[in-house]
Amino acid sequence: MANDQFTRRQLLVAAGATGLAIPSAFAAEPAALEPFPKDGAEALARLKSGNARFVAGKTRHAHESADWRKHLVGGQSPFATILGCSDSRVPTELVFDQGFGDLFVIRVAGNVVAAEVVGSVAYAFIHLKTPLFVVMGHAGCGAVTAALDEKLKKTKEPAKIESILKLIDPALKEIGGKLPYAEQLNAAIESNVRLAMKRLAELPGAKEALSTGAVTMAGAVYDLETAKVRFLAD
Repeated sequence: MANDQFTRRQLLVAAGATGLAIPSAFAAEPAALEPFPKDGAEALARLKSGNARFVAGKTRHAHESADWRKHLVGGQSPFATILGCSDSRVPTELVFDQGFGDLFVIRVAGNVVAAEVVGSVAYAFIHLKTPLFVVMGHAGCGAVTAALDEKLKKTKEPAKIESILKLIDPALKEIGGKLPYAEQLNAAIESNVRLAMKRLAELPGAKEALSTGAVTMAGAVYDLETAKVRFLAD
């Protein structure tokens, strides 16, 4: 949203152009010294580095101070938008070792592209102009498990949960029925991420933004045991 205060991006650009030091309010924030990613590739590299720190137990916990939060009152300039699952075991900012104002996070069970999600994605695209959009599923996803069980075991969920499972169901069509259940679930989780990416790519304006490189999209799966985020190959 428009505001009269510097965004983090403007602050860093201005400091670099003038040769001025970043104000003391931000000096205590190590990640504040990182330039805003120039494109989706740099934004993705930043997420990967953050997850590597998280896995290694060397998190910075940057952008959490009172001074930094005060700086954000006037507006936000996140460098990535992430559609993830609501699962309490997958807190997005912690997984990528990012802080306040770094990520625009959309969380919904099964990381599905429901009607309510589309508006949030459009806001990130039109107003925040984040250069990177990530769809992140996770191992042991309850929503995908429920969808797979409905297909294999003919189980049934309440109507409101069924509305989510119906969005996941198309991702299960290619899942081989002869595989062990655990392998089917892992394949379904990855397939569901790819389905969400496909649906996002079909939104108005997305095709052009992706083709010109204005926006980068990536899929990922978080492993509950290792804490690693595995980014999917194209």
